[in-house]
Amino acid sequence: MEFSVKSGSPEKQRSACIVVGVFEPRRLSAIAEQLDEISEGYISNLLRRGDLEGKSGQMLLLHHVPNILSERVLLVGCGKERELDERQYRQIISKTINTLNETGSMEAVCFLSELHVKGRDTYWKVRQAVEATQDCLYSFDSLKTRKQEPRRPLRKIVFNVPTRKELPIGERAIAHGLAVSEGINTCKNVANMPPNICNPAYLAEQAKILENDYEKVSTEIIGEAQMQELGMGSYLAVGRGSQNESMMSIIKYQGGDDDSAPIVLVGKGLTFDSGGISIKPGEAMDEMKYDMGGAAGVLGAMHSLAELDLPINVIGVLAGCENMPGGNAYRPGDILTTMSGQTVEVLNTDAEGRLVLCDALTYVERFEPEAVVDVATLTGACVVALGKHATGLLSTHNPLAHELLNASDQSGDRAWRLPLWDEYQEQLESPFADFTNLGGRAAGTITAAAFLSRFTKKYHWAHLDIAGTAWRSGGKDKGSTGRPVSMLTQFLLNKSGVEQGE
Repeated sequence: MEFSVKSGSPEKQRSACIVVGVFEPRRLSAIAEQLDEISEGYISNLLRRGDLEGKSGQMLLLHHVPNILSERVLLVGCGKERELDERQYRQIISKTINTLNETGSMEAVCFLSELHVKGRDTYWKVRQAVEATQDCLYSFDSLKTRKQEPRRPLRKIVFNVPTRKELPIGERAIAHGLAVSEGINTCKNVANMPPNICNPAYLAEQAKILENDYEKVSTEIIGEAQMQELGMGSYLAVGRGSQNESMMSIIKYQGGDDDSAPIVLVGKGLTFDSGGISIKPGEAMDEMKYDMGGAAGVLGAMHSLAELDLPINVIGVLAGCENMPGGNAYRPGDILTTMSGQTVEVLNTDAEGRLVLCDALTYVERFEPEAVVDVATLTGACVVALGKHATGLLSTHNPLAHELLNASDQSGDRAWRLPLWDEYQEQLESPFADFTNLGGRAAGTITAAAFLSRFTKKYHWAHLDIAGTAWRSGGKDKGSTGRPVSMLTQFLLNKSGVEQGE
């Protein structure tokens, strides 16, 4: 897919299709008005006949509009002008791309990037349009023997900006949007891969691919023998029931000064989670291949970071593991010694993600990080609390939490902060070990984060629970969402100080 920006009048565009907006009730946008004047009222006459009301997402494709050089004009309903917000804008772009892809228009000039979206500038509108377009065009069909493709798919889209001085801003937005989209696609591809292919060794292979493709990236793979030497008893216990070796992949991106403290991203990489001895119900267990969504998100963010060539140091950790029942599997009642030396009583082997992450979080102390963000499909309780719309955010450091919330707002990849008060630690008390791996039904997302916080005392830390946002369930739309790559990349963009908007 090819993207570009230009600044021009709609009547001078010679393209397969021009895309313009119409508001409720049958109100032409400024660009649509220009086309209407040139076509001597052709468009307004159609609206008066009731062909298009202007409701958000409505589409009307016109052929051979009088005096217009382009073959087609696509009128896009944008709802009420004063109510056009970020979410509606992205939905409109997505619906437009799907429609264009079905019309046979292999190229289009899109004027929707000139619409007024409350509080958003040209950079945001163009970048969001690029990301929404790439999201629409994504498909995971590498394992299908029969692939279905549009006969004449959309190949090129030009976004119009109001003035020539905004062309550099638009070009920067396209570059950033494409880099973010590459990372999102990497995340989706790895997460959608079936667990008989995507195991911890496969995650390590993907990390090595990044090293091969980018000069500033290096990787290190830590297997079970080295984990044993490091004392990672908790991490090792989770993988004991599986024939697939646990592997932790360390991806180092060196874009800043050698003495600059890195930002560390840690992703939970349970490539399949059966629940272990505390086995899960059979319904929808196939979706437990997505329990490595945190690692996929970190891998995607590292890909976007390398593509953007940001001037910072970042380390991505993919904590690869598989949780299976078996004769050697760990059990409820076991007491594990973590890399930190703290002991954990296992109450449920399906609360395994925190047992893997706690050792990974102890391991990254050696990097003396500026900040650590872990990403994990950690708790079903987060889905109950926030649904599929927002990622749960918990942190012991307010400035870091605010930076992530700001990045989530900028990117449209929403997060919501939950409390992490000391009172919740009481739910983890154990009569036999330092604490348990389960805090009970109440506040399950918070007690899971409270558990992790016990291993993060030596640095600033935040936790992203993506159990509700990492994938869509059931039906033909089932698949990875690519979240939270957009939020993480925006966070890194902000930390790097690279110029973005106007």
